[in-house]
Amino acid sequence: MNLIALPRNVLRLQYRIARFPLGLIEQQLRFLPTDAPPRLVYERGLGMLDGIVGSLLDDRDIATRGALATERADAVRRADKLDAQAAAEKRAADAELRRTRERAAAEQEDARRQREEEVRQARERAQERAQQAEKEAEQKKAAETAKAEQEAQERRRAAEAEKKKDDERIREAEKDAAEPAKISLKDAVAKQLEAKEAEERAHDAGELVDYEKIEHKHH
Repeated sequence: MNLIALPRNVLRLQYRIARFPLGLIEQQLRFLPTDAPPRLVYERGLGMLDGIVGSLLDDRDIATRGALATERADAVRRADKLDAQAAAEKRAADAELRRTRERAAAEQEDARRQREEEVRQARERAQERAQQAEKEAEQKKAAETAKAEQEAQERRRAAEAEKKKDDERIREAEKDAAEPAKISLKDAVAKQLEAKEAEERAHDAGELVDYEKIEHKHH
C-alpha cells in the first residue's frame, strides 16, 4: 500500500502512534543533563525525524517540533563546542599566564642573582682597592722610613766626621798651645840644674877654703 495515497490524517495518526514509544524514551532521557551526548544524539535524531515527517505530511506542528528539537540539540552542541573551545582557550591562557609568571619569576630571580653578583663583585673590588691602598701606604711608609734612616745615618756620619775634625783641630790647638810651655819648662829645669850645680860648686869651694884655713892654723 502506498503511504502517500493514504489520507494525511491517517498518516498523522499512525505517526503519532509510532512515535509514542519514542516520546517515552525521550522523556526518560530528559533526566540526563542537557549536554549529555546520548540525550543530544537522540533528541537530534528524533527532531530530524519529526522534521522529515512534518514536511511530508505538511504538518506544521510536527515539523516545527522537529525543527525546534534539532535546533535545540545543535545549539547545545554548539554551546558545548564553544564551552570546550573556551575551556581550551582558558587552559591555553592559563598555561600562557603560568609560563609568563614563571618567566617573570625566573627573570626576577636572575635579576636578583645578578644584583647580588654585582654587589659581591663591587665589595670584592672595594676590598681589593682598600688592600692595595693599604699596601701602597705601607710601602710608602717603609720607603719614607728607609729614607729617613738613611738620612739620619748620613747626618750621623757627617756629625761624626765633623766631630772628628773638631777633635783633630782641638788636639792640634792643644799641641800648639802646649809646645811653648814644654820649652819653658825645659829651660826652667836646665836653669835649676845649673843653679844647683853652682850651689854645689860654691859649697865645695867654701869647704875647701875652710879646710885650708884650718891647716894654716896648725902650721
